[in-house]
Amino acid sequence: MHLRGIFCLGRRVFIANLTFMRLALQPGQRKLRMIPLIAATYFMVSGGPYAIEDILGGAGYSTAIIILLVLPFLWSLPTTLMIGELASAIPAEGGFYVWVRRALGPFWGYQEGWLSLSASVFDMAIYPAFCVTYLGKFNPALTAGWHSLAWSLAVVIICCMWNLRGAPSVGDGSIWLFLLLLSPFAVFIVFGLWQGFAHHSAVQWHHVSSESALSTAILVAMWNYMGWDNASTVAKEVENPQRTYPRAMIGSALLVAVSYILPLLAMAFAGLTSDNFSTGSWVDAATSVAGPWLGFAVIAGGVVSGFGMFNALVMSYTRLPMAMAEDRMLPRSLARVNSRGVPWVSVLLCGLAWALALKLPFEPWGHLSG
Repeated sequence: MHLRGIFCLGRRVFIANLTFMRLALQPGQRKLRMIPLIAATYFMVSGGPYAIEDILGGAGYSTAIIILLVLPFLWSLPTTLMIGELASAIPAEGGFYVWVRRALGPFWGYQEGWLSLSASVFDMAIYPAFCVTYLGKFNPALTAGWHSLAWSLAVVIICCMWNLRGAPSVGDGSIWLFLLLLSPFAVFIVFGLWQGFAHHSAVQWHHVSSESALSTAILVAMWNYMGWDNASTVAKEVENPQRTYPRAMIGSALLVAVSYILPLLAMAFAGLTSDNFSTGSWVDAATSVAGPWLGFAVIAGGVVSGFGMFNALVMSYTRLPMAMAEDRMLPRSLARVNSRGVPWVSVLLCGLAWALALKLPFEPWGHLSG
């Protein structure tokens, strides 16, 4: 509250501007802490081992494990260190968009933000489809006909509503989704290693079908280690970003690598063949190792994976329109926030754009429905 007063002292007149700090009647908004940020980043980058099957099918156990061990150091670590440093130095809402704008100017900042948002329209529609595809493995009738679109639309609506509760809510929820997602794989690892040691199963380490299969395995692995910059867009909503971001980036990178490598090792020790191992084959592997019940658990994990990835990325992408609107590069209405600091107009408009893209065909996931 500002007051302006006129004071007289003898013949002199003083004009003073007095500022009074308004006492906060409510505690400050809760912010995203380190462990929730790690969980949310995990879903922005990975979403579990569900997309690494083609690495194993093309390269075999030994080569696939080497690829997944080496790439974190050559591909992920430099990026995570960069994100940790920049998010600590410039903890602004909008993350990588703000960095580009400050370094290269408004024009290239706008290009970075707009192209990222445009790509998200098509990228984000994949995750509800992924979620629904695994849901259909329980019972194909659940996703037959118009039911598939209805389930995908439900994922978009639920995640947008969840995000309106704030970044801390998304981060806390990501922890539980992370535990649900990886629980079947933890059981799979125990059963696979036990089966290998108990039955002395022969491990088929070497198998590379062709050079093209090997290059495909490397490219798929690189794709599965991408997306760290998505965690930067909520930097202003992170508690003590100077300390939290570097630790969160390294922690999430380790979690991603471990969650890829350990299931492959367990599968190798169990003596399962890597021939014809492709997207969706984790269900068959889990059924072979422990029985149908674990196969169903892996299917449930696939549903959680698609939902968790979409939910975390809603939090990431919706901060871009807000940051751009604050810079007058988009309509100012996109910068409106609710009582929890969430850009609610941005969430609703982005959710609408993603929902409209749900009917687009996505060939890479098409074979999952079989």
